[in-house]
Amino acid sequence: MASQREWFEKDYYQMLGVAADASQKDITKAYRKLARELHPDRNPGNDAAEERFKGVSAAYEVLGDEAKRKEYDEVRRLGPMAGGINGGGPGGFSFNVGDMQGGGDIGDMLGQMFGRSGRTGRAGAGVGPQRGPDVTAHLTLDFEDAVRGIETTLHLTSDAQCSTCAGSGARPGTQPQRCGVCGGRGVVDDNQGLFSFSSPCRACQGRGTVIPDPCQTCRGTGVERRAREVRARIPAGVSDGQTIRLKGRGAPGRNGGPPGDLRVEVAVTPHLRFSRSGEHLTVTVPVTFSEAALGGVIDVPTLDGSTVGLRIRPGTQSGSRHRVRGKGIAVQHGRNGAEAGDLIVTVEVQVPTALTDEQRAAIEQLAAATTVNPRVP
Repeated sequence: MASQREWFEKDYYQMLGVAADASQKDITKAYRKLARELHPDRNPGNDAAEERFKGVSAAYEVLGDEAKRKEYDEVRRLGPMAGGINGGGPGGFSFNVGDMQGGGDIGDMLGQMFGRSGRTGRAGAGVGPQRGPDVTAHLTLDFEDAVRGIETTLHLTSDAQCSTCAGSGARPGTQPQRCGVCGGRGVVDDNQGLFSFSSPCRACQGRGTVIPDPCQTCRGTGVERRAREVRARIPAGVSDGQTIRLKGRGAPGRNGGPPGDLRVEVAVTPHLRFSRSGEHLTVTVPVTFSEAALGGVIDVPTLDGSTVGLRIRPGTQSGSRHRVRGKGIAVQHGRNGAEAGDLIVTVEVQVPTALTDEQRAAIEQLAAATTVNPRVP
């Protein structure tokens, strides 16, 4: 397989700058750091950075998925033989451990071993339409863009419909032809008395069609691996680590099958002032000792740059939390529409580090008038 050849030729661990035994957490951390540094938006006109960004994304697409990473490690361990054992003549067979684990019946397994599949009374079928595989992309968003939602362009390298032949596999100006061996069925039958065996047609590889004049770009597969851009609408309220699925934006299907989906894994950079807790925004606001002791209305910042007034009661304690309704994150709740969370304000009493003579005298008077010792239970 082309992907396995690419896996054997490229050291994805080295591309991400991690050891081969690195944890999934370390791999994700390394990818996010490189993705932020190399993103085309931060390096306009820098072709070298863009190529590295694509390479890093391709590496994380494999190593970031535990199942793909395990398969990649096995391919690297086995070397060029990782593509499997394929017999070229009569009686040849291909063996894949996944066939033993996928729940197929013993007849299918034996059919693979002997180049044919057993059937009793039901028509054989060739290789039908196959859904394309899903593709994973990784997107790093600013905190505010994640809260508000954004339309952006994803840069990824993946299998895509051949741009030369539009997926037909045939050289432009020509068309695939019906297979003359199987008559377009994709299978050939071998009747042996009581039993009848059918196997995928070797002339057309089970497709039912042959391509006399293959496209030079995709070599007749109808698919090419190339860099592409995908416009995506990221909904408001997306959180760090969330995966968004874009239907039909993945790799193309085979034999007329539908394309797979594009899975967008989102990483959100922290905000300097705000954080989030579910659909609520959180912020810490400093207040003076007199504001905390006497109470009053304080200005609280919001994510859109404006401020709202928050009334705090006399005797408000440092570290206490207060709620401003409806100033949090608008999250879509199915058919009920978007509902905004709240802004959770933590009050932090600021102790002055330098005092004027007048301020010192006032505090000393307060100290003299204080009769309560907070350290006495």
